[in-house]
Amino acid sequence: MSDLKMGTAEARFADIIWEREPITSGQMAKIGAEEFNWKKSTSHTVLRRLCERGLFKNEDGTVTSLISREEYYARHSEQYVEETFGGSLPAFLAAFGTRKKLTDQEIDELQKVIDGMRR
Repeated sequence: MSDLKMGTAEARFADIIWEREPITSGQMAKIGAEEFNWKKSTSHTVLRRLCERGLFKNEDGTVTSLISREEYYARHSEQYVEETFGGSLPAFLAAFGTRKKLTDQEIDELQKVIDGMRR
């Protein structure tokens, strides 16, 4: 999977597919018109791009996912940390923590994740 970045409208369009799949490309074009005020050709272009990125497939007019929403966001997060922080999760968390104070509950949740990774 190459570029995982999506614009806001693409991400919303992808979320609609994940929520409603399997869905026909015709239904997606109608949703594109209703939700985004897009022409049919625009919906099909966005759908084609999402398929080219390896997120979905459109076979015989039926759109289904190749990866789950959770898998997409996990891969996207990994790519972001890799590109922005040289793959260093501690550097990411340190940068995140300078702008937003973590609550005790959030710190406890992070500690549980770390403890689970040690096992």
